Amino acid sequence: MIFTILLLIVGFALLIKGADWMVSGSSELARKNKISDLAIGLTIVAFGTSAPEMVVNVVAAIQGHSDIVFGNIIGSNNFNLFIILGISGVITPLVVQSSTVWKEIPFSFVGAIVLLVLVNETFFGHTNMLSKMDAGFLLLLFVGFLYYVYHQLRVDPHVVPEVSIKGYSNLKIWMLILIGIGGLVLGGNLVVNNAVIIAKALGMSEKTIGLTIVAMGTSLPELATSVMAAFRKNNDIAIGNVIGSNIFNILLVLPIAALFHPLQFNLTFNTDLYLLAFGTILLFTAMFTGGKKKLDRWEAAVMLIFYVGYTSWLVVG
Repeated sequence: MIFTILLLIVGFALLIKGADWMVSGSSELARKNKISDLAIGLTIVAFGTSAPEMVVNVVAAIQGHSDIVFGNIIGSNNFNLFIILGISGVITPLVVQSSTVWKEIPFSFVGAIVLLVLVNETFFGHTNMLSKMDAGFLLLLFVGFLYYVYHQLRVDPHVVPEVSIKGYSNLKIWMLILIGIGGLVLGGNLVVNNAVIIAKALGMSEKTIGLTIVAMGTSLPELATSVMAAFRKNNDIAIGNVIGSNIFNILLVLPIAALFHPLQFNLTFNTDLYLLAFGTILLFTAMFTGGKKKLDRWEAAVMLIFYVGYTSWLVVG
């Protein structure tokens, strides 16, 4: 068991570092070829931050572990919302832009509700399953979100993250990209295979493992990004990272996994989807209580404590 846990940790490390290397190499390649910051922000950086979840879910889908896929996505989104925003908000109150309050948070809520409907109703003729048709519908919504982001960038070009030119040689750039992809693939396999072994050994369901260990592990990049942003008083990155990641997970990462293999939905995940929807409403409501358009420390602490209690109940139960 100790060796299995070590392999799981190694898998997470490879996922995180692999994503970092791939983004670094790809960004430098794009800048060298005079690709705009807009294209880099919408493609390379966005994909890189979702790469750990993407790889884990594709591997799990191909191997038929649907509970790990849904557990990872829904668990990651809840972890992002309650834990990462909770910790960041306790560090410093998070002032939020009007566009985030009125557009991005509601868009995240709509994504959760659409997923809830798709996996519980015969929307495309498949009950309790995310089919390839369902996946296509979610991807269409993702294209709509990209259009919104593109429109925002035209209004305010400064929201694109700046990527510095580090002067890497072409050889180093391609080595970073290839090694990064290799780390992602190997790390994804290690995480899925060893998470399943641990679940069986502890008598835990794949659902619980997906919602806790796998979800938390693949959310480490978002945790590090938002916490560091909070310490630096960069509220836009701290909260935008979480909301953007939640949208990407449901509208891009999950449907791509379903395109590889239709995903059977375990109805017990409905509770966690309700929690995600409730948490998003809670965040939206917090924008109008206390400090306007601000997640105050006490509100962040409530979200943090609530989720710790829920996760404890989930594991013990």
